[in-house]
Amino acid sequence: MTRKTRIYLIRHGEVEGAGVPRYNGHNDVGLSERGKDQYLELRKRFDGVRIAACYTSDLTRCVWGAESLAAHLNVQPQRHPELREICMGEWEAKSWQELQDRYPHQWQARLNDLEGYRVPGGENLLDVRTRVMPAVNAIVERHRGEDVLVVAHGGVNRIILLEAIGAPLANLFSIEQTYCCMNIIDYFEDGRAVVKLVNG
Repeated sequence: MTRKTRIYLIRHGEVEGAGVPRYNGHNDVGLSERGKDQYLELRKRFDGVRIAACYTSDLTRCVWGAESLAAHLNVQPQRHPELREICMGEWEAKSWQELQDRYPHQWQARLNDLEGYRVPGGENLLDVRTRVMPAVNAIVERHRGEDVLVVAHGGVNRIILLEAIGAPLANLFSIEQTYCCMNIIDYFEDGRAVVKLVNG
């Protein structure tokens, strides 16, 4: 029988200042009170699930939730900087509206080439895939036949999901990732991946 690794892939909870869309990237923004409550609510969805390990981005908005969920699941969260959000360089902490007003040509250039465009001081999607996927593949190999919790970010989760279904990175915004949503991906020994749940 083919053993599979099931990854429960979570996006972090709502962050401070969430009412104004902005690129947080590697900026270590904290959770709002609602974001913390979202993590506590999420615990219920793991009733009856046996999680073997927990991996998390090392940014606070993920670590807080990973520690909360891991305590409920009797595992110890492991922090991995490779799971950090897309680095947006000079655009970090700036609102989308500010960026569109100040850098309209660069904003449009990025939308026209999501895979390749790199914000000054930041990463493009190819860079992020190169950083994230080896870490995900290592988790899958380490936990054959087990269920694993991974707490990461909207952009990173989208890249992981696109890789699982074999879709191009240019489709990044075709997948929704709301705060504290759950995705489930099964990885099989023959290399197949099956996405069981998206943005649940």
